Amino acid sequence: MYGMKKLISLCGILLLVAGAVLTAKTIPGMEAEQKEQTVFASGDTVYFWYTDDALTDFLTNVSAAYYEESGNFVMPVLCSGLEYLEAVNDASVHPGEDTPQMPDLYVISNDSLEKAYLSGLATVVTDESGVCNTDTFPQIALDAVTYHGKYVAYPFYYETSAFLYNKTYMEEGEWAVPRTIDDILAFADVYDAPEQVEAVFKWVVSDIFYNYYVTGNYMIVGGEAGDDPALVDIDNEKTRECLHIYQNLNQFFSIDTKEETYDTVLQDFIDGKIVMTVATTGAVAKLEEAREAGLFPYEYGITVMPDLTADLKSRSLSVTNAIVVNGYSEKADIANDFAVFLTRNYADTLYEKTGKIASRYGVLYENRNVAEFMDEYENSISMPKMLGAGNFWIQLEICFSRIWKGEDVETLLSELAQQMEKQLGQDAS
Repeated sequence: MYGMKKLISLCGILLLVAGAVLTAKTIPGMEAEQKEQTVFASGDTVYFWYTDDALTDFLTNVSAAYYEESGNFVMPVLCSGLEYLEAVNDASVHPGEDTPQMPDLYVISNDSLEKAYLSGLATVVTDESGVCNTDTFPQIALDAVTYHGKYVAYPFYYETSAFLYNKTYMEEGEWAVPRTIDDILAFADVYDAPEQVEAVFKWVVSDIFYNYYVTGNYMIVGGEAGDDPALVDIDNEKTRECLHIYQNLNQFFSIDTKEETYDTVLQDFIDGKIVMTVATTGAVAKLEEAREAGLFPYEYGITVMPDLTADLKSRSLSVTNAIVVNGYSEKADIANDFAVFLTRNYADTLYEKTGKIASRYGVLYENRNVAEFMDEYENSISMPKMLGAGNFWIQLEICFSRIWKGEDVETLLSELAQQMEKQLGQDAS
């Protein structure tokens, strides 16, 4: 079902603590209270689960700093991402020798928050320090962790897509950065491309994460918080207009949906073969790595996704990874306190240590291009957290693919809307 990869020590003290815990588990008949007093006499201990190894060193350092400030231990536990929430549930509901230590708090993407909350694995955060506000986080981050009007997690870091362009090419021709898809088409018509350029604009057509901006401003799935099945509007006039424009792009930018992947497209950008693309937050690190290796001799820029036209606005999709306090934890006060400690005090080192971009405001980045993603994030729409919308992205991705290949927009959009209405228990109209 799942695998626990490793338990990470915070420092020499915590190594001893971990060893003591393992020893205590092997002593028959030792009472839980005795173990608690023996092993953790100097402070309480909470367990913090996560699935991305990129966070390991960062969490180790933050946990050590938290111990210095509070005297409480936070034990980061790296887990398998497979059936992760089920593993959290098993450890919380069915504790035992064959089950890992229950997490008091854990990291999860915002689209799983309804399932976590309804299962008792997430609870309303106390936020005694008042960090959950629009001075600290953009509204999109707060919406992402909101369930029926209450905050059920703390925003941690995010992923979204933005517009990546070759600044060297643009400046050589004194071209302005396109603000609409119409601008890109106009640019493509007259651009005198260098010999190595094979395409003006290419992106991963087969992945909805890089396509969603086309319909994101008009396709409503659960409202801003993504938690209201009554707020669903998929098949509407504006969405149809956007998808017709998307379909017509195939005439200008012939992209093989089977052959192109994000890695191949980004590599083409690094090689100077394309002028513009759609990229996620990890692109900056890859571009800088290529530059240091002497493989990327260009300047580049990142900005918000262009609108489709002057009248049809774009809106990208985003995922917010959040810190959840387990509803089964008996140490929720410490779990809440550590979550605030982490998001309030250590967001400024998150990108440097992990490559993840913090969801909060006020972080300064050495590379300005990293900060540009925040502008897109602020305007994005979160993945919905409704259980009934779990396979919506797969269905939408199929819908986009078929539209790209020339199938009827109205028919496909109507079928998608009816399917979602059925899944969410709404009457088809």
